[in-house]
Amino acid sequence: MNSWKFVQLVAQINNKQKMQFKSTFVFAFCLSSLSAFSQSFYFGADLSYVNEMEDCGVVYKEQGQPKDVYQIFADHHCNLVRLRLWHTPSWYDALNAGKRYSDFQDVRKSIIRARAQGMSVLLDFHLSDNWADPSHQVMPAAWLGVVDNLPRLKDSLYNYISKTLLDLNNEGLLPEMVQIGNETNKGILLSPAVDAAGWSLDWNRNSQLFKRAIQSVRDVENTTGKTIKVALHIAGPAEADWLMAGFWANGVTDFDVIGLSYYWAWHKPTSIADAGNIVAELRQLYPGKEVMIFETGYPWTLQWEDSANNLITELNPSYAPASPDNQRKWLVDMTQAVINKGAKGVMYWEPAWQSSSCWTQWGKGSHQEHATFFDFQDNLLTGGGMDFMTHDYANLVSVQEQTPRLSFKVWPDSGQRNLWLRLEGFSVDKPLEVKLSNAKGELLASRKFDSIAAPELLFQIPALPAGLYYCAVYEGNIFRAVRSVALGE
Repeated sequence: MNSWKFVQLVAQINNKQKMQFKSTFVFAFCLSSLSAFSQSFYFGADLSYVNEMEDCGVVYKEQGQPKDVYQIFADHHCNLVRLRLWHTPSWYDALNAGKRYSDFQDVRKSIIRARAQGMSVLLDFHLSDNWADPSHQVMPAAWLGVVDNLPRLKDSLYNYISKTLLDLNNEGLLPEMVQIGNETNKGILLSPAVDAAGWSLDWNRNSQLFKRAIQSVRDVENTTGKTIKVALHIAGPAEADWLMAGFWANGVTDFDVIGLSYYWAWHKPTSIADAGNIVAELRQLYPGKEVMIFETGYPWTLQWEDSANNLITELNPSYAPASPDNQRKWLVDMTQAVINKGAKGVMYWEPAWQSSSCWTQWGKGSHQEHATFFDFQDNLLTGGGMDFMTHDYANLVSVQEQTPRLSFKVWPDSGQRNLWLRLEGFSVDKPLEVKLSNAKGELLASRKFDSIAAPELLFQIPALPAGLYYCAVYEGNIFRAVRSVALGE
């Protein structure tokens, strides 16, 4: 996201009180089957703020009923969740309760939630401790000591990406796609001084860093035997031609996806038709590379729910006034235009960043509540932007092709002290381990089974407060499946 806009925001107090919801009923969420998806088109959402919003009191609802927000998106055909990862976001320590978000543990929790709904994951390596965008690309503080030692900096980058991905893989949480940097128009891993000096793009240094980062991902692929799509991310379709030419001319060619940010407010006068044509040009110039819209956004209102300044304040004249219907129309028209030109996905930036009682670095509340997919009562908008994912597009053969894999259901007994598991498609002679974790990722209970001796297994759990939990199944040390289960009093 273009976070340079944030510096214009002022910190003001928001007295809004959020409704607190406590489950008073028992509900076990499960899907009838788990599938490995071969996507022909990605309908995606950046849900990086969700964990923080929920901790700050936001209760997401559909038709007035509280509902797991990941399930809301999955039910509306979202098949890809984008998650940002900061290296060490220590600035969170001075905000709210001092809990950090978008660090490794927070991303791990989010991937588990996405997996529980059968959605793929795009991991966004910001390669910074804070927001990275076309105007800010400050390297993590941990690497400042090697900022001028390119070989050592490359090793730090390689090791960081490798460790992150391998640690996720050890839990069966390896993302299907990663992006090297976020909106990297001015390069990556700049010193604070170089970053503050203005525009800087040293292609020799920049290309070496990108190539080393990509090599780290490829080596993880070789180690794990799994495929990971590698993406480059550029802000503004009109900037893609010369930036991609720079990457290519400097030997950065071993990638799979060209990701673009496209917001009317910041990238005008580039029209929807222009964006589609640029997608077609990139597809022609770089055959074999996929092109996707990694970020977009459009307001459903120009009002606000709090005193934190809104980011997007301009409308496309053809999609005015701001309304849920025009938000949906803009997204549908833009998505159809890029589909027609061969794009492989469209992702919405922060459709769940609701207003809350918590502070950002620049204000109290949200800077995006007017452009999410939810109203000011945190209820899914009727006829709003979410519906772009379920629209019947021309030239789109299939949203997802399912390959049946495993069936896994979980539900509690009446006493709330046992979980029943029904497993189908698993090996009957391999040992299984079942683990129950809370929303923070803390292990609460586990049990090993020598084999699947009956269609249903009983898993004893401790007395737990009402809430949402995650039940994961492992064959040996290999993660196989996860499902969410809600327990209530």
